[in-house]
Amino acid sequence: MKRPLLIGITGGTGSGKSTVSKEIFKSIHEKKITVIEQDSYYKDQSNLTFEERVKTNYDHPLAFDNELLVKHLRDLMDNKAIEKPIYDFENHTRKKETISVEPKDIIILEGILILFEEEIRNLLDIKVFVDTDSDVRVIRRILRDIKDRGRTLDSVILQYMETVRPAHLQFIEPTKRYADIIIPEGGYNKVAIDIIVAKINSILNN
Repeated sequence: MKRPLLIGITGGTGSGKSTVSKEIFKSIHEKKITVIEQDSYYKDQSNLTFEERVKTNYDHPLAFDNELLVKHLRDLMDNKAIEKPIYDFENHTRKKETISVEPKDIIILEGILILFEEEIRNLLDIKVFVDTDSDVRVIRRILRDIKDRGRTLDSVILQYMETVRPAHLQFIEPTKRYADIIIPEGGYNKVAIDIIVAKINSILNN
């Protein structure tokens, strides 16, 4: 089997990374594509108390288990299956269960800091930055964290002001320079997504 095509999709929290990933996924036969979320690779914190876990800055590079993520990416690129972790955002630690992921022709890696880490960045064949206005991103973050992660409105806003926004300016926004493609207003830019899908198909058909 030939080496899979590895596509990185990044951008700030709430930028529309997941939407872009889903749109690309829908445009490719599901037997040929899989998605790996960087969020699944937050470090295990089972050795900490719940009070200590709550203080974790999830927007900082040190929050991620990049060693495991790189190993899993290399395994997939060597056409080996992996056991992807599952992160429990209500309890702020990794679950004991994992998800089996088989190698596919196309692997999408989606996450806020995938272009920050040089070792990950160098593995990517196509690097996409989803660029969305900050007011849109914060509203999406509020809606997601309340609905999907069991947070309160006050806690989401406080977290955004104390850690999310500073981390975006320090770690995420500067990685835009590494991108091959920048998508404005990600998730709703059909032309940009069609261009990426066309590029993927051209590579697959070569």
